[in-house]
Order: sequence, then structure tokens, then C-alpha cells
Amino acid sequence: MLNVLQYFRPAPHIAPLSQEKIQTNYKKFRWQVFAGLFIGYAGCCLLRNNFSLAIPYLVEQHGFSKAYLGSVFAALPLGYGLSKFFMAMISDRSNPRYFIATGLVLAAIFNALCGVKLAFDSFLLMFTLIFLDGWFQGMVWPASGRAMAHWFVKRERGTVMSVWNIAHNIGSGGVALLVTLGIAMFSAWHYGVFYMPSVLCLLAAVVVLFTVRDTPQSVGLPPIEEHKGEITSKSKLHKAEKELTTKEILFKYVLVNKYLWFLALANIFVYLVRFGAHNWAPLYLTQVKGFTHEDSRLAFMLYECAAVPGTLLCGWFSDKIGSRRAPVCIACMIATAIAVIFYWATPVGAKMHNNITLMAIGFFIHAPMMLIGVHALDLAHKKAAGTSAGLTGLFGYVGGTTLADAGFGYVANYYGWNGGFVMLLVSCLLAIFFLALTWNAGTAKVSAKEEQSVEDLYQPQPLPLVEPE
Repeated sequence: MLNVLQYFRPAPHIAPLSQEKIQTNYKKFRWQVFAGLFIGYAGCCLLRNNFSLAIPYLVEQHGFSKAYLGSVFAALPLGYGLSKFFMAMISDRSNPRYFIATGLVLAAIFNALCGVKLAFDSFLLMFTLIFLDGWFQGMVWPASGRAMAHWFVKRERGTVMSVWNIAHNIGSGGVALLVTLGIAMFSAWHYGVFYMPSVLCLLAAVVVLFTVRDTPQSVGLPPIEEHKGEITSKSKLHKAEKELTTKEILFKYVLVNKYLWFLALANIFVYLVRFGAHNWAPLYLTQVKGFTHEDSRLAFMLYECAAVPGTLLCGWFSDKIGSRRAPVCIACMIATAIAVIFYWATPVGAKMHNNITLMAIGFFIHAPMMLIGVHALDLAHKKAAGTSAGLTGLFGYVGGTTLADAGFGYVANYYGWNGGFVMLLVSCLLAIFFLALTWNAGTAKVSAKEEQSVEDLYQPQPLPLVEPE
């Protein structure tokens, strides 16, 4: 195990560049790293939502029930959510360049194996393959969050990460086009659902290796807080850059932060709404609203496209109001609840109206999904950024997405689609409640109090896996 961790260890710092080169190189490396993280995350998300497009074919050709498919596909968020937290503890002490690339390669392999016909004949085998696919995908977000925390300061993260989060929508929406292309090329739906996304994910891993770099210091640049003038005190800068042990990350900066727990609980219900509406849309639209498979794939893609302007606008606005993430999230959840009601009530056969209401859900729900992760980064020590975001992701995926797959599938199977929509609306209200508890988290008054608390607790210890400088 130690040898594996040695492969991932953070890159050593190199001699600082001259002042003349710092400005030019900082800009170049920031956007080079950003581009690599964007492409890597897009490649990962190609493997995240492809299973939803397999549901109608598995129901029709294999006779699986909604409850059965909800249970087996729950393996993906279960594996992803657990990994997003437990692998995050390793990612906070690793070089994201190699950590992300490794996750992408292994996820692509297991995703491709899910397309083998033998996998459909065994619940246990299919569940295991999907779980491992999700587990290795879970390595990508925390390591990306760690990189973002090192290359971008708090006051710009809302905007920057909203742009980066578009990769999620490109991957999730683009897979619908890949399925259509795969069916046209190979006359087999599983080529588009499983094999083509896996190939593109492998290519994304190559891009990550060539573009992503660990920290600014690893390429001869000063820490981002010093470069942007956010921290001027040398002692504070030293503490911000000091590597943490796993014990410090967990018990001094993550598990003791009540706001991270509130965000994690809110994330359960945000994810339940997001994936409950999204993952079951192809089946719901074809069974209830009179859509063809082609129509449902188009709606699936439009949902993701609508998320792009919503995420960008809300991320930018949260920066403009002083990095206040909670008020923006709450407003979006209220709007999402209204959109869910209209989606539910839109009549059969009104394809344009159904698409518009589904797009409205996509427009509003993706902003709190993204901003909860950004808020977790804002509230965390920079060296605990991945684990902090991983905690919210653990609850979002293991709780929210698992409920959206298995729970929603069960409710829809035994209580009808109306029961599923009631489940979505109740989740909106619960998300609003927990987000409201974080209303002032990160404000100047609260931050000063928490910073003093951290100062009292903090006793730096060297990280064993990093070579002393």
C-alpha cells in the first residue's frame, strides 16, 4: 500500500522563478491546469450517466423491472460516493496529475466490462462491475477540488468552478449523442452506452497527464494566496501551505466542522432531486409522456444543456455577493420545486412543454450541486479541501443518488410516478432547510471565529510521504 501511495505523493517544490517570469507563467499554468481538469472531469462524466440510457433497452429486451434496475444501478453512486470521501483523504496528500489519470483509466476499463453480455446475466457481477466503475470515478472530483484550491483563491472559485462544472454537463449530455452514434455505427445499443464512452475517457486520462500540475510551487511559482495578495503574513502563509496528516484533516478540519455536516445533509436531497428527475427521465418520458427513445435522448441532452447557463450565472453571482453560496442555493431549490410541479403536471404528448419544464429543472438544480462543493472548499483548510468536498459528496451520492436510483425506482414501481414526484418535492423542502442552517457560514464574522478555533487546535506535523525540502 505504501508503494502505491509513493506513486501518488505530491510533487516536490522547485526553485522559484524570477519575478519577470512569474506573472506570465502563472497565467499559463493556471489555465493549462484548468483545461486538464475540465477535460478529465468531462471524460469521467461520460461514464456517470450512460447507465440511464440503458434502462429502456434493459426493460424491453431483458424484462428487468424498475425496482431491479434501480437496485443494480445504485451500485454506481454507492461506489462513487464512498470513494469520493475515502479516496479524498488520499487525494489531499497526492499529486492530482497522476491520481486523476489513474482513476480515469480504471473507471474506463470497468465501464467497458459492464457492456459484456455475461454481466447482464448476474445481479452480483453487474453490481460489482458498476460499483468499481463508480469507485474509480470517485477519485476525480476530490483531486480536482484540491487542485482548484491551490490554483484559485476563494473570491474567484464560484465563477471558475461553475465554468469547470460545465464539464459535467458536457459529459452527461454528450453521452446521449454517443449512444445514438454507437447504435448507428454498430447496430448495438451497448456499444454506444459502454464502449465508446470508455474510449473517450481513456483519451481524457492522457490529456490530464500532459496538462495538470500539482501546486504552483511545483513549477516554481509562489502560492496562489501570496500571488493574489489574499495572505500577506508569512506565518499564515506557512501554515496554509503546511501538509497535514490524515488525522489532522479528519479530526481538526473536517469532522468537527458543523457547517460541512449541514451541507452534507442538504446534499442528500439536492442529489435525490437532480438524479431522480434525470436518471428516470428516459423511462418516464417514453412510458408516460408519449416520447420515442430518440425523443427521450434529446430531452436527456437538453436537460444537461440547460444546466450550463444556470450554473454559470449562479456561480458568478455567488462571487459577486461576497462568496455567499447558501442564499443562491436556497433560491435555486425553490425554483427547482416549482419546475418539478410543472414537469409533473404537463400533459401527455406536449413534447415541447415537457422539454421546457425538464430543462427548467436542469437549469436550477445544478447550481446548488456545484455550489455545495465550492462552499465546502471555502470552509476547509486548503490541504483538507478534497476531504471536505468528499464528505458532502459521500452524503450526496451514497444517500441522495442511491435513493434516487433504488428509492425512486421502488416508489415508482409500487406507488406509481405520482409517488415519485411527491418524493422529489419533499426532498426540495428538506434541502432548503439544511442549506438555511449554513446561511452565514463563511461570512467575515463566522470565519474569524472559526479561524481562531483552528489556530488553537493546529499543531503542524510533517507528512511522511513528502520529502523534506
